[in-house]
Amino acid sequence: MSDALRLLLAERDIARQLAGFARAMDRRDWTGLDAILAPEATADFGTGPVAGRAAVIAVMRSFLDDCGPTQHLLGNLTVEVEGSSARSRCYVSDLHLGTGANAALTFQTLGEYQDRWELREGRWWLVHREKLNRAHLGSFAVLGAGPKDWAPK
Repeated sequence: MSDALRLLLAERDIARQLAGFARAMDRRDWTGLDAILAPEATADFGTGPVAGRAAVIAVMRSFLDDCGPTQHLLGNLTVEVEGSSARSRCYVSDLHLGTGANAALTFQTLGEYQDRWELREGRWWLVHREKLNRAHLGSFAVLGAGPKDWAPK
């Protein structure tokens, strides 16, 4: 296989993993993330660093389990591959709808995911995610409480 084809396939596979991650969050398919997040994955969503797949998922759940429907849209993807490692960057625009007493409220962020990936046994695994939040629109009340000791800024 040529280097150019290997690069194109890596970019495609990482783009598919990113889309799968966004869809898993929107469906609340937490076990579906087991095929994307490496067991030792780390992350910082603007709420402080966490380590381990379970901890990364717990942070997401602390916001999304008590939230209404969501949609995480990704765009402007770039992928840089070096051997069995890669870095990706993509914009994220995520819309969160309220539920119950907060049904009339919405919350949205404009930001960027900066991710690191590793190729293991023919599959790309997310090993680190950082979310850079550029803007917040709407009410934090739409979301769950978030991780312990976190306060919206």
